[in-house]
Amino acid sequence: MKILVIQIKMIGDVLTSSILFEALRKEFPEAELHYMIYEHTYPVVQNNPNIDKIIFTDKDNSLRSLIQMTKKEKYHAVIDVYSNLKTALITGLSGAKYRIAYNKKYTRPLCTHVFSRNIQAQTIAGAAIEKRMRMLSPLSSNFPIEIKPKIFLTEEEKKEAKQKLEISKIDLSKPLYMIGALGSSEKKTYPLPYLAEMLDEIVRESGANLLFNYVPSQKTDIENIYQLCQPETRKHIHLNIYGKSLREFLVLTSHCDGLIGNEGGAINMAKALDIPTFAIFSPPLNKENWNIYEDGKKNVSVHLKDYQPELFQNKTFKELSKDNTELYNKLKPSLFTDKLQHFLKHNSK
Repeated sequence: MKILVIQIKMIGDVLTSSILFEALRKEFPEAELHYMIYEHTYPVVQNNPNIDKIIFTDKDNSLRSLIQMTKKEKYHAVIDVYSNLKTALITGLSGAKYRIAYNKKYTRPLCTHVFSRNIQAQTIAGAAIEKRMRMLSPLSSNFPIEIKPKIFLTEEEKKEAKQKLEISKIDLSKPLYMIGALGSSEKKTYPLPYLAEMLDEIVRESGANLLFNYVPSQKTDIENIYQLCQPETRKHIHLNIYGKSLREFLVLTSHCDGLIGNEGGAINMAKALDIPTFAIFSPPLNKENWNIYEDGKKNVSVHLKDYQPELFQNKTFKELSKDNTELYNKLKPSLFTDKLQHFLKHNSK
């Protein structure tokens, strides 16, 4: 029996949807499990023992060739977590007995089972996890309601990263935090002067060393944040140590006491590494969709709606997006200093 899961696009989504493989492997240990993803997202599922084959959908694969491939594989089930028109056609024309997707006007005629994205989470796993697990229900009634995403690093990778930190004279007896300073877009990036205030507070409260998650093209913005920090804070920032690849970022993060910064893929990756997280949500985002495994201690998040809910009453996503900058500027660090201090005390060496 072969089963295909389709989840293209974002790194965080690919990681989150990988929970389906752990569940499928436990329920169908002899099944052959395939994952269709974009190539740049591969590092978050590399070495995952539950995935038998990776199919890169962005490597010169036309829609026609992907449909032909799925037909040739004779899948028992295709689970289309992405559910856009292209993946719906791949799923619907696969010939699989079970063709599962989210409920959209173009998936209903093509699939045997469709599910709403809108659910109320029953556990701290959150809606993003539970709605994915629900997609397995046509195959068996034995699946759990939630599973935590996991990233699989090798001991050699972790050893090399530790040596890199030690060579750079990072004192691993002191707290070490990875800072997600820049979001996936400007609209998902906490105002840089506010972030600098946070970094000052982190160093003042914990004496931690700070690493930044960035790529060379973002160096100017990172240096701007550095200059906005107090002189004492700058002594604790190590801009020369950063992940030169996604995999290297993951391994460096695995040695940190926490990841603090903008909500997004980096936060989800840290959670999958079992590293504590403090996430800042951009105002238009629905926190309930992505605050997975939040417990107020190990995993914490803040959103302007937590403090000024009246600003969000009867507002659409489009309206909130239009006012994004104005709303972000209202989320001053002073609003959640107590939360940040509690997080640092709970997750520092």
